[in-house]
Amino acid sequence: MIEDEFVCSENFQASGIVEWNSPSNIALVKYWGKKENQIPQNPSISFTLSKCFTITSMDFKPKENSLNRIHFKFDGKENHEFGKKINNYFKSINKYFRFLKNHDVYINTKNNFPHSSGIASSASSMSALASCLVDFEIINTNNDNNEYCTKKKSFISRLGSGSASRSIEGPVTLWGQTNHFKNSSDLFAINISDHVNEVFNNYQNSILIIDPGQKAISSSLGHKLMNSNPFSINRFEIAKNNIKRLKDVLKSGDLDEFIKITESEALMIHSLMLSSDPYYILMKPNTLEAIKKIIEFRIENKIPLSFTLDAGSNVHLLYPKSENEIVKSFIKNELLKLCKSNLCIHDHLGSGSSKIR
Repeated sequence: MIEDEFVCSENFQASGIVEWNSPSNIALVKYWGKKENQIPQNPSISFTLSKCFTITSMDFKPKENSLNRIHFKFDGKENHEFGKKINNYFKSINKYFRFLKNHDVYINTKNNFPHSSGIASSASSMSALASCLVDFEIINTNNDNNEYCTKKKSFISRLGSGSASRSIEGPVTLWGQTNHFKNSSDLFAINISDHVNEVFNNYQNSILIIDPGQKAISSSLGHKLMNSNPFSINRFEIAKNNIKRLKDVLKSGDLDEFIKITESEALMIHSLMLSSDPYYILMKPNTLEAIKKIIEFRIENKIPLSFTLDAGSNVHLLYPKSENEIVKSFIKNELLKLCKSNLCIHDHLGSGSSKIR
C-alpha cells in the first residue's frame, strides 16, 4: 500500500524547535463529501493563498516519564478544546511518526485572519502542523528526498483536514484521483501550476469578511450530511466533470468560462447545505447583496471579476492583477459597507508552506 511509504519507523529521541508558515487556500472545484479516512468523494482544485496563513511552532523535548504530553496553545493561550483534538490527531498518525511516543511536544499556533469563519483555517493550521512534524522527522533522519517530504506533508495534512492537503504547494493544486491529471491521488494533493495560463499568474483574491464569527456548523458535519443528501450522486459527477472543464480553462485562460465554473461551484455547495437534513444556511443577507453587486459590476464594466464562497458567509473576489485598481475602488465604494467593521483582506496566489526556523 502506498500509505506504507510514509511510515517513519525510527524511534529516535531529540530536542529541537521547528516553525512553519502555511497559507489557506480557496477551492475552485469544491470538495464537499468524503468517505472513510478522509478520502474525497470527488477531486478538487484550489488556488493557494499568500497572506491568510497560520504560523505554528513545535518544541520537541525527550519525554520526562511514561506519559506522552502534548501541550497546545492558540494565540498564546491554552486551548483545551483544540488541545483534545490535537491529542486525538497525534494518536491517529502515530504510526507515521514512531518517534512521537518518545517526546513531549509544545505547540504554539496563531492565525492572521478570523478563525472558523469560512477562510479555511483548518487548511492552514493542519498543513502548518504537518509541515512541522515532517520537518522534524527529516532533520533527524537525514532524509533529503524532497518529493517524499512534500507528499508526506500533504498526506499528513489530509488526515487532519482534507482541504489542508492543498495548502502545501501552490499556486494551483489538485487533490483527488482523476484520469485528467497524471499522478493525481486521493491520499495527497499535487501541484498543477505547470498547466496554468499566464493570465492566472499572481491572480488576486480579495476576501469580504461579512461575518468574522464562528460558523453555525462545522465543515466535518457538513461533509457527513452529504452521505444522505438526495442530490449527492449528481453533485459528485458534476464536480468530476468540472475538473476536466477547469483544466481546459486554466490552460487556455478563458476567463468567461472560468467565471461560469467557479461561481456555479460556489452556489452549488451552498445549495447542498440548504438541501441537507438537517438543512443549514451559512450565507448572510450581506453575502447575497455582495454577490448581486459583483455580478452587476462585471456586466456593466466588462471586468472579469468573479466570486466564490467557502463553507461560510464570506465572499472571495477573484480577478487578474491587471484589474487591481478598478476592483479595489469598487470594493471600497460599494462592498466595504457590507463587511463587518469594513473588513476586507486583499490576498493573492502563493506558493504554499514555508519554513521559518
